[in-house]
Amino acid sequence: MDRALEMQVFCTVVDKGSFVGAAEPLDMSKAAISRYVSGLEERLGVRLLHRTTRRLALTDEGRQFYLQAREVLAMMDEAEGAVSSASPEASGVLRVNAPVSFGVLHLAPVWADFMNAHPKIELEISLSDRLVDLVDEGIDAAVRIARMENSSLVGRRLASTRMCLCASPAYLDRHPPIRSLADVEQHGVVAYSNFPSGNEWHFEGPQGSESVSTHSVVRCNNGDTCRAITLAGGGISLQPSFMVAQDLRRGDLVELLPEYRSIELGIYVVYPTRKHLPAKVRALISFLVERFAHPVWEEG
Repeated sequence: MDRALEMQVFCTVVDKGSFVGAAEPLDMSKAAISRYVSGLEERLGVRLLHRTTRRLALTDEGRQFYLQAREVLAMMDEAEGAVSSASPEASGVLRVNAPVSFGVLHLAPVWADFMNAHPKIELEISLSDRLVDLVDEGIDAAVRIARMENSSLVGRRLASTRMCLCASPAYLDRHPPIRSLADVEQHGVVAYSNFPSGNEWHFEGPQGSESVSTHSVVRCNNGDTCRAITLAGGGISLQPSFMVAQDLRRGDLVELLPEYRSIELGIYVVYPTRKHLPAKVRALISFLVERFAHPVWEEG
């Protein structure tokens, strides 16, 4: 059986949430789709989907396969587009959306190189921490920092970032020591209000999965503000490594309980569909993949 087609069928089922929903975009019957998914599970020797009368849910193995299969399919499309003699030169207006902090810290410095490499592209950049609807708002591609399991968008993973529990030396000098997760409950935290788990922070530690309920002294929907308050000694916070890696290296922030690892998020370039992908979007994807192959926040 065609392994690429198996991946495409499986990913479409996950994106649409059901075999019936995947039938139209795949132009297949529900029975044919079911055979592809069952055949894939049999070949891999694992269950990828939990099936009930009401819904489908990914297993842990299914989630891992889904994320990697989407990347493989995206790479195949890029490879075909790169060698196609019919592919036009990258040109026209390219509308790109990105989160504010990542856009300022890590994308702004590279845009000039992209423009020099593709002089016929006119960049239109918007920065926002809200979840932009690419289709409704006419966005060609976006950078997303998230877990992408439930997204209907096509994505290519660029890098990853981990969440770091940290505080300034000045704050730690004035407050009780933090020697365990339980101690965190006694401290005020600088909370990013868009954090998906809210006040409940989850970690993987020496004893496995643990969580702690936090008390926020300030909440803000902007990561730069949260970082600035933390640097100034306003509380402890959970910050992405792409924002605080330099602060930690300089000693302006101290990582707390490093034996406990918080969630890791993928950094993706996403776009609405892989069908007939414009040359300007392919150019953007290739550029970002190359630029973030060795992220600066992971150096040292």
